[in-house]
Amino acid sequence: MRTVIIGGVAGGMSAATRLRRLDEQAEIVVLERSGHVSFANCGLPYHVGGVIEQRDSLLLQTPESLAARFRLDVRVGTEVTAIERDRQVVEVRDTRTGETSELAYDRLVLAPGARPVRPPIPGIERALSLRDVEDTDAMVAATAGAQTAVVIGGGFIGIEMAENLHRRGLRVVVVEAADQVMAPLDPEMAAPVHAVLREAGVDLRLGEQVTAIGAKGVTLASGEELPADLVVAAIGVRPDSTLAEAAGLEVGERGGIVVDEHHRTSDPFVYAVGDAVEKRDALDGSEVLVPLANTANLQGRRVADHIAGLPGRGRPVLGTAIVGVLGLQVATTGWNEKRLRAAGRAYRAIHTHPASHAGYYPGADQLAIKLLVDPESDAILGAQAVGRSGADKRIDVIATAMTGGLTASALADLELAYAPQFGSAKDPVNMLGHIADNLRAGTTRSVQWHEVAGLQDEGVSLVDVRTPGEFAQGSLPGAVNLPLDEIRERADELPEGPLVVTCAVGQRGHAATRLLTQLGRDVRNLDGGHRTWLAGQATTI
Repeated sequence: MRTVIIGGVAGGMSAATRLRRLDEQAEIVVLERSGHVSFANCGLPYHVGGVIEQRDSLLLQTPESLAARFRLDVRVGTEVTAIERDRQVVEVRDTRTGETSELAYDRLVLAPGARPVRPPIPGIERALSLRDVEDTDAMVAATAGAQTAVVIGGGFIGIEMAENLHRRGLRVVVVEAADQVMAPLDPEMAAPVHAVLREAGVDLRLGEQVTAIGAKGVTLASGEELPADLVVAAIGVRPDSTLAEAAGLEVGERGGIVVDEHHRTSDPFVYAVGDAVEKRDALDGSEVLVPLANTANLQGRRVADHIAGLPGRGRPVLGTAIVGVLGLQVATTGWNEKRLRAAGRAYRAIHTHPASHAGYYPGADQLAIKLLVDPESDAILGAQAVGRSGADKRIDVIATAMTGGLTASALADLELAYAPQFGSAKDPVNMLGHIADNLRAGTTRSVQWHEVAGLQDEGVSLVDVRTPGEFAQGSLPGAVNLPLDEIRERADELPEGPLVVTCAVGQRGHAATRLLTQLGRDVRNLDGGHRTWLAGQATTI
């Protein structure tokens, strides 16, 4: 039986090599339109920036090495121009010679990936995108002698490109139509990312759009002209479903190829995997587009299993992702608060600012972590973490907990590895669980940073329980200072009526809330404290 695979990177190559390991007799043909297969596409920006110095480091396999080890027939520079499902053949074109031919298949696997969004901006043809090794070569060449760059788009790829062009020594401007970079983050979690970019000299133009690209720069909607020796279009990606749609396969409203739990398309002899297909969201079962390498690789493996007759099915996606930004780790999983609000779904937010490992051990960095929880079921709905170290493993633990169906309160009971240079005896993930359990049980109550002003308008008083020295350095407008250690003796000095307590990050506020609650006061703690409130002031939800 011949299996033809269109696309030779993550999903396609995973399908090919897994199928060979399962079936030594299968005929497996991989067709790749670019000049390279099995390249590390997630590493492309870092070759542009010079972090990955050797271009060959990105080329994990070659057609020759794949033929030697797996007996795969890998054809680069080969573009599939049409699928004739009734005859079970694909039409192919040699991109070097222009010659066309036909290739029959018994099973067909579509793994064409995603293509960069190219909006109809005048001069968009001058902007470079980054999809394959050839794009990378063009961008490296364009940086030679360049001094200025404009990156259109502040998503993960746009920020990676900004970082690496900055590393190359270019003066970089990022133009983003939204009021923040990295849409999967909530505004207060994006604030540290904005800060580290600006501190490095990257110019962020938020809430702006490029309306034209000229020979020497770009024009913004405001009319401002920005010089640009190099323009990068990183506005996002769309599923490359052109072939599938032309062949009459079902394509969803978002443009992704529709597949079943075994990754079969509407044609049972045709499978599809990776960035080109719609996925099932782990929280609500809706169809979503999640262009992540981990998911593409797993889907390729599952397709090979099904073709070989093994049981198994695809899994829903959480959208777990991480990106580095000038030494900052930015990680996320599940839904964010913006999405929960838009869906009208009830949630509870928890913010913490723990140290990445034990504070007494040298090198501890402060993290910002946000956990979103269903207030009724205690299910974990999503999480975000930002910091210079430790964000990666905390998000991975939470994503694992979500996959395993653990509740937020159950995070407190996880037995996690501890030594002072790696974590804390109460790991930040455990602490999230303790807070979630306190809120679930009603032991404490909290308010969010964006709710404070409205509560003050209703007559709620704000009490800052930090030291006078900390208070003098800045607090929330209208707050009165009463240090935590003096509350028992001075509680009668507090304003009458409901109170909101604040401190630096919420920990002392929790202690004050418990104390005042037992003194008969109506009191809530400002979740995440003054630090979270400050971060939230940069933009609004």
